[in-house]
Parts: sequence; C-alpha cells; structure tokens
Amino acid sequence: MSLERIEITTTDGLMPAAMAAPIGHTSGTRGAIVVVQEAFGLTDHLQDICTRLADAGWLAIAPALFHREGSPVFAYDDFAGLLPVMQTLTADGIDTDLDATFGYLASHGFGLERCGIVGFCMGGTVSLYAATRRLLGAAVTFYGGGVAAGRFGFPSLVEIAPTLQAPWLGLYGDLDKGIPFADVELLRDAASLADVPTELVRYADADHGFNNNDRPAAFHESAADDAWQRTLNWFDQFIAQS
Repeated sequence: MSLERIEITTTDGLMPAAMAAPIGHTSGTRGAIVVVQEAFGLTDHLQDICTRLADAGWLAIAPALFHREGSPVFAYDDFAGLLPVMQTLTADGIDTDLDATFGYLASHGFGLERCGIVGFCMGGTVSLYAATRRLLGAAVTFYGGGVAAGRFGFPSLVEIAPTLQAPWLGLYGDLDKGIPFADVELLRDAASLADVPTELVRYADADHGFNNNDRPAAFHESAADDAWQRTLNWFDQFIAQS
C-alpha cells in the first residue's frame, strides 16, 4: 500500500485529496472507494481508513471537502474552529466535489459500477446522498447526521433514502445524542422502500464516532470491528470487480 497526496481539478479550483493504492494484492485492485471526511477534515484517521481499504485491495481516495477554505484539519475538541468552516459547505459545492472525484476515478479506469463510497459523521450524510444520484456499486454510512432534518442544503436522509440507486449500508450507535435511534428506525424504514438492497445496523453500546480509534472517549472496539467487517463485505458483495 502507498499513501499519497494528489490534487483533483474542480470547477472551483484544485481540491487536495489523500489516495492509497494497493500494492502486490494477490487479486489485483478490486475497485475504487471514495472516503468522505468527518467534520474535522482529512485527519490521520481518515487517511488510515484509506490505507486499510488499500490493504484490502481497493483504491481509496479521500477528497478534502474544505478545500475552498484552505483544507484545514481540526483537533477533535476544536468545535469553535470547525463549525464556521463546516457551515460554508453547500449542496452545490459538495456535488461539484463528488462529480470531480468520480470523474478522476473514471479517467483512471474506474466506472461508477466499480466505485463505492463510505462516509463518517457529516461524510456519512454525503455518502447516502451520493448514492441517490449515481449508479454506484455500493455505499456505506457511518453515523451520518441529517436523518430527520436536512443538512448543507440537502433534504433529510429519511426523505431521500427511498430514491437510493446503490446498495446502502447504515451503521449507527444507540448512544449517539445527536441522532436519536427513533430517527434511525425511520431511516431504516425509508431505505427499505428503495429499489436496491439496504441494511441498517444499530450498536446498543456505541456512541457517535465509535469507529474512530483516535478518539478514546468515543471509540467502541467491538462495534468498530463489526462495522468495518460489514463494510468490507458490503463492498465485496456489490461492487463490480474486474
């Protein structure tokens, strides 16, 4: 595996991204996964997600959605710093960045059917939204917000989930104070109306950010291990491989 920084051309300028490619994987490159950041930017954790996907045989690419603000990365307790930057995100800007990222992958031989997307926190919101607009191979949401009320100018996830065009897996913790499990159940019901396979898993003892082992107060090892294995299995099952 090799991790590198690249730049992707968008209509709003160059967008930095982290990319990890598998090296010496016995089955070759399975496909490509877009990794959508948390609110804290392209953290070490997000880059680690890319390397873990590459170790499993996927080309992984994480675009810096804060590139219009200089691509800052925030400490996990710096909410005063990150909130103004996160509030600059718009649906149109996110669409622009997703289109550019998938366009970059297409130019390197990865059509949409060979691409997946996974997002964490605000990125989980984006990953579900992306799967309503594109015929991707698969999509995974880790504790994505905006379930009952829209974010960034998007409709709520409950409203758009029935229009999913890609198989979607949702992973949520019951202790998440910002995403009540009653809303998560509404999302499960809404996603089940889509014309593609969907699955939603709740972890009774897990909080928001349970997959992030760089945040000891939030990390939940057994939930993270199970969710990660489910993620890999979901991609293996649904993404077209060469």
